[in-house]
Parts: sequence; C-alpha cells; structure tokens
Amino acid sequence: MTARLWRLAAMMAVALSVGPAVAQFTVLDQTQDGETAQRQETAPPPPICGTQPVTVAKMAWPSAELLAEIHVRLLRQEFGCDVSITPGDLAATGSSMGSTGQPAVAPEMWVTRIADVWNAGIEAQMLRPAASSYVESQFEGWFMPDYLAAEHPELRVASNLADGLSAVAAKEKLRFISCPVDWACAVINRNLITALGLTDLVELVEPANRFEMDTLIAEAVNLRQAVLLYYWQPNAVLAQLNFVPLDMGAYDQEAARCLAQVVCASPKPSAFASETVVVALAEWVFTDIPAIAAYFQRSSMPLEVMNGLLAKLSEPGATAEGVAERFVAGQETVWRAWVGAGAG
Repeated sequence: MTARLWRLAAMMAVALSVGPAVAQFTVLDQTQDGETAQRQETAPPPPICGTQPVTVAKMAWPSAELLAEIHVRLLRQEFGCDVSITPGDLAATGSSMGSTGQPAVAPEMWVTRIADVWNAGIEAQMLRPAASSYVESQFEGWFMPDYLAAEHPELRVASNLADGLSAVAAKEKLRFISCPVDWACAVINRNLITALGLTDLVELVEPANRFEMDTLIAEAVNLRQAVLLYYWQPNAVLAQLNFVPLDMGAYDQEAARCLAQVVCASPKPSAFASETVVVALAEWVFTDIPAIAAYFQRSSMPLEVMNGLLAKLSEPGATAEGVAERFVAGQETVWRAWVGAGAG
C-alpha cells in the first residue's frame, strides 16, 4: 500500500472513531436541556408576599390605628405574609416612604395635609395611592338624630330644610349645634344657614370647645330633641348616638370658596369639600408583590363601618387590637371583597 493510501485509511479511521462520540455528546446535551426545562417548569412560584417583611404604618389616631391592625391581621391570615406594624405620623411616614420605600403601607394617608412631601414621593416614583381609605370622600356634613329622620324624612335633604322646618319648628326655632367659634367650619356653617334660608328657623349654637360640643349633642339626644348639627367622619359619636347624614347637594367650588369667608356677600348652597384620604403604598409593593398591591386596591372601607368600629373602641377596656380581631372574625362580608381570589 502506498503512503498516500495509508494516510487516507488513517483519516477514515479517525472520522469513524469521532462520529459516535459527537452523537453521544449531543444526546447528553439534549438530556440535560430536558432536565433543566423540567426543573424550571416545576420550580415553585415566587412568594405572594415577597421575601422581605411588609411593614404597615400605624398612625396615632383611632381610625388609622384600627386600619393598620385590621390589614396586618388579614395579610397574615389570608396571604400568609410576614407583616409587622411600625409607628408613624403623616409627615414622617410620607417622607420615609418617599425616600426609602419604607414602611410599605400607610392605610390612612391624608395627602392634602402633607402635599409637598406627598408630591415629592410621587415625583420620585417611590410611592403612590392604591385606593381611597374610605368609600366616601366627603368627611364633613350636617346630621340629624335617627328619630327625627324617621319622623320627618323630608329633612334629610338640605335644600328641603326651609320648607320642612317651617312645619317642624312652628313654635320655636330648632337648634343647630355647630362647631367651636374659632374653627373654620363655624364660618362655613353660618354662611350655609344663610344660603339655605334658615336664619329665622334655627337657633345657632357655637360651643366653646369640642367637649362642650359633644356634651350638647349627647344631651339633645338623651332628651330626644329635634336638633341639627355639624360633625365629621370617621367618628364614634355618629354611630354611638345614631345620627344620619343630610344630603348637602352638589359641591360647588365657587360657592364653597365664598362660604369659607367670614364676609360672604352672596352665600349659595354647596356640599362640603371632599378630601383625599388614601391607602399609600411604596412603589416596590406594586412591582414586587402585585397580589398584595391588588388587595389594597380593593380595600376601601365604608365610613359607616368605621364609625361603628370607633364606637366599639370607645367602650371601656377596648383596644385597637381587640376591635380589629372582632372585625376580622365577624365582618367577613366587608373584607372578603378586599382579599379577592389572590389569597393563598
């Protein structure tokens, strides 16, 4: 055999010996790829609450305390979250959320009262609202006892008061219990009485302070007197004494601006201004744990429900923790819609 033929035979032998090895590597690669894909398909989903604790700010007033305690319990019970409470107040909590993303949740943020801090956090894309804390957005208004509303349902509409009170208070003026004289609401109430044509039909009472205001209201109810009053929500008094709100009509910005002035040349009726009160979330809650963000986006509470909770909180020995536990145990019809289908 010539040298050339020897070289050809050697090359063929090498080729034959390499072929099966290449095929073997190909089979191994395919097997490994299949195992990797299988591991990826069977890998558990990321935790619904993420991998870091969820902190909830507990503000220092009763309704905010209750909301914090309620949400902590529901996040633990329905989602299995590692969640904790941290003390807070409007300005400090808003500033911290806007700069560090902590705490993760502020359930009752009155944003118009810290507008600069809030807007800075929004612009930095560090926080944003999830939902309104309450279903309703008007927190101030006029109210009447339930017994008066039952006897004279026509009085539940403010625009009907002039005609209705002419019959109800035919012999003497009906008392209107306003807020303390140095509060801004006192000015608005005076002008509203004029705007609604009630000057000759009601006796305006402006108490010296909050304590006297509540005392006058309680005394009127105990005596079952026909009385109207100004108040705000959420508040235990409205639930404890069974007051119902009046329909104040539509909000008129120009009319409301004049009603707030000590000298309003031509008062016209308007509802009280609404206020923005939201469940605030750190931005990372929306991006990292969207199921929890969705829970808070559904978590608006009716003011009437909160008023009832505040009434329970005012009972001797009651605590925010205890009232929250009673709410979670007994009012699933309220909070079940918040949880939705995302709970684990």
